[in-house]
Amino acid sequence: MDLASAFPPFGLRVVCGDLELRLPDDAELFSLADVAVAGIHPPDRSPFVFPWNAGEPDEVRRNLLQYHWSSRGKMSPDAWALELAVFRDGEPIGVQSVGATAFGVTRSAGTGSWLGLVHHGQGIGKRMRLMALHLLFEGFDAVDARTEAFDDNPESNGVTRSLGYAPNGVGVVDRKGEAATENRYRMTREMWDARPSVHRPDVTLEGVAPVRAMLGMDREP
Repeated sequence: MDLASAFPPFGLRVVCGDLELRLPDDAELFSLADVAVAGIHPPDRSPFVFPWNAGEPDEVRRNLLQYHWSSRGKMSPDAWALELAVFRDGEPIGVQSVGATAFGVTRSAGTGSWLGLVHHGQGIGKRMRLMALHLLFEGFDAVDARTEAFDDNPESNGVTRSLGYAPNGVGVVDRKGEAATENRYRMTREMWDARPSVHRPDVTLEGVAPVRAMLGMDREP
């Protein structure tokens, strides 16, 4: 038995051109940690509620490793988070996550992401989000996908709006002890299906069925 047979998320692949989303093994996690240490955003930005990438390099590495290990260990039909590393030409450059609670009932999921700073401005953030949406709608039969971005994160807001999400309210959250405005967005299955074919990514999915079975996606609610 190989690792993907024992733990199906390791067999999941989302491929689009030179980009691939998949669960990283521990050796790849170390490489991914180096990407985070090198920088994810300009120093004057704070895109995360919990600033896990702030601090000394060893602390950032531990934060990343512990979070990914924890996410793996907590996966169940009731709640799951697939923290998929973004690989470009085989090298890890960031993370695209998809996750949900009670997905078997709601068919509603959320996404989040980060990308190494040196890879910004190349259209990768938009492509990896499209890949995540393809996985959710075409692979997992989601009815909607949600995402959020702080008001002072124009790049993330810009990617989301350019993909055709609908505004889904505004919230105020605690960010490092200060109130921060968070913009919320929603993409429905109908909105996804209505996208012109020229704006639909050429994506290949592998290993979806075992993940659906493990996470109870095919059970009647």
